[in-house]
Amino acid sequence: MDLGRQTRVRQAFDTFFGPPEAPSETHVLDLFRRTAETVPAYRKFLREHGIDAGTVTTMADFRKLPLLDKAGYHRKYPLPELCRGGTFDELDMIAVSSGSSGRPTIWPRALEDELHVARRFETVLVDAFEADRRRTLAVVCFPLGTWVGGLFTTACVRHLAAKGCPITVVAPGNNKAEILRVLPELAPHFDQVVLLGYPPFVKDVIDTGGVDWPAYAIKLVLAGEVFSEQWRELVARRAGIADPARAIASLYGTADAGVLGTETPLSARIRRFFADHPDLAREVFGDARLPTLVQYDPASRFFEEHEGTLVFTGDGGIPLIRYHIADDGGLLPHAELLDFCARHGFTPPPGPELPFVYVFGRSLFTVSFFGANVYPENVTVGLEQPGISDTVTGKFVIESVEDADRDRRLRITVETAPGATADAARIAEAVRAQLNRLNSEFAHYVPAERQLPDVVLRPAGDPEYFPVGVKHRYTRQS
Repeated sequence: MDLGRQTRVRQAFDTFFGPPEAPSETHVLDLFRRTAETVPAYRKFLREHGIDAGTVTTMADFRKLPLLDKAGYHRKYPLPELCRGGTFDELDMIAVSSGSSGRPTIWPRALEDELHVARRFETVLVDAFEADRRRTLAVVCFPLGTWVGGLFTTACVRHLAAKGCPITVVAPGNNKAEILRVLPELAPHFDQVVLLGYPPFVKDVIDTGGVDWPAYAIKLVLAGEVFSEQWRELVARRAGIADPARAIASLYGTADAGVLGTETPLSARIRRFFADHPDLAREVFGDARLPTLVQYDPASRFFEEHEGTLVFTGDGGIPLIRYHIADDGGLLPHAELLDFCARHGFTPPPGPELPFVYVFGRSLFTVSFFGANVYPENVTVGLEQPGISDTVTGKFVIESVEDADRDRRLRITVETAPGATADAARIAEAVRAQLNRLNSEFAHYVPAERQLPDVVLRPAGDPEYFPVGVKHRYTRQS
């Protein structure tokens, strides 16, 4: 029995039950020092880069530290050495994320880590949905199992209940039949119902006929994918939601560190303003696409921008110092963004005075579909099957696209070999089989009826998808 662990858990709950800590850069330097002292892998990493941890005393020093990533850090050292003390002894839960080869990436955590993330859920459920004074049924629709979404969400929402919020959790996971079975029995006993899940799956649940959604005072907590404001409006209308900016919230989350940031009514209304003014959105975000816009707490997750991608520092079962998550995006100070909006005729409502992070996703590497990362490497294996490989060049483009009803479809555009005749249906079946075999997230997150991709065949050298003489990109964001 580790009595020291008992003390640390009590202290973590005391902090969780108290007021939020004020953001401070000293949190970041303290976390760096603790990690350098207690995590064997990070000590080795610093030594291999010729860095004396004692010389890092300012944020300017901190910003010169080398970046971490999966290949050069997580997969380089034995798993226990990534944890404090080189052991799993104080880590009571494991989450797993799929990699491009199907090899799992392991993320241990402790209950104390969940309390950090529970604060982010509090921002949504309490500050926006008023779940501190409204009897709330939280329906966890994320997949249950080793993946981070379902069990982590369930734990964090239960921590809010332990804090005194009148919240009750039911966790049917991504089993639509079970969700629709328990809702009519439970919902009438609550003031509101919150569905928590991946956007396309939650929409699929809401689109099911025979459910009086407005009677349930539905709220939505979504994660894993960027969705359009038109999508938000459509789903809100079908769910009977009167104020989409307050009742539908997106989370920026990852298996690496839980929830990194949350959409607030403030950030949602700013995003809706930019959706109506694409020229201003392009000026702020540097892209014609509209990213997810969330607010984050630097005392919990400290963000930096690196060449148009995001880097964060955060504590956890595996503490991460300047971890390059490789999501395309950037940072916006609170005052700067609100001032920009005001100068262009829009005054946002009051909201948390926290900085903003905007996220496009990993456009160079993966496409997110029902919350699962779809890797080009997985699709390649499907195209290499007998009877297919000699009809295609090996080039393709993966996209997650919305159809006319705002449902997500996985589309794969494949380049046909010169003089060959390819079979789109056969390719689709082969790709689905390999995605299910190699990518556990895809197999468990994506409903079976949505797993077959739409395969579009294009001739070799097609100027739109396969231009000659241009470096090929295997993914495209719509």
